[in-house]
Amino acid sequence: MTVLAPAWSPNSSLLLLLLLLSPCLRGTPDCYFSHSPISSNFNVKFRKLTDYLLKDYPVTVAVNLQDEKHCKALWSLFLAQRWIEQLKTVAGSKMQTLLEDVNTEIHFVTSCTFQPLPECLRFVQTNISHLLQDTCTQLLALRPCIGKACQNFSRCLEVQCQPDSSTLLPPRSPIALEATELPEPRPRQLLLLLLLLPLTLVLLAAAWGLRWQRARRRGELHPGVPLPSHP
Repeated sequence: MTVLAPAWSPNSSLLLLLLLLSPCLRGTPDCYFSHSPISSNFNVKFRKLTDYLLKDYPVTVAVNLQDEKHCKALWSLFLAQRWIEQLKTVAGSKMQTLLEDVNTEIHFVTSCTFQPLPECLRFVQTNISHLLQDTCTQLLALRPCIGKACQNFSRCLEVQCQPDSSTLLPPRSPIALEATELPEPRPRQLLLLLLLLPLTLVLLAAAWGLRWQRARRRGELHPGVPLPSHP
């Protein structure tokens, strides 16, 4: 009996490799929107949630996002969507419905493959009403553009921080450097200083001796006048 081996050719291997590398199968890191994912009445859903929520519920927001055109709004929505998902896990049935309505307006950010958040990102605590208000502001900023004039947000996949002001020192001009930096003493100048120091001490001692002798002579001519003390 003859056993037939399965047909396998280099063309088959190439086809398999192309299929594995196909964006449809492995996904794509692009952040592309061919149409606007933001509805025209999103503010109504946010207002309903704001009226129902405790205004002072504590949340955190990033305060040093890089002011990159359109990217900052997308990053803010990405961080807000994470909070909405977290709130849904502890909310009651009524609250979950309102949270889900809001989540549908910003859930489109999850289609973007964002990189892990950078360590330089700084968060401060605020209340939920401020977070929802800021989220509405970012949606308003994106709505006229997303899916229309701006569709490709792939450059926004890396969340960026503002540079730390403490590490940004203004450049110093050559004149300022010349004014603040002390010149290094030259060997010839040091030698001259060493030679002048003993000479200076000798001159001081001679001047003091001359002064003392003059005072002694005055004392001999005028008895009773005190002499200067000897060093």
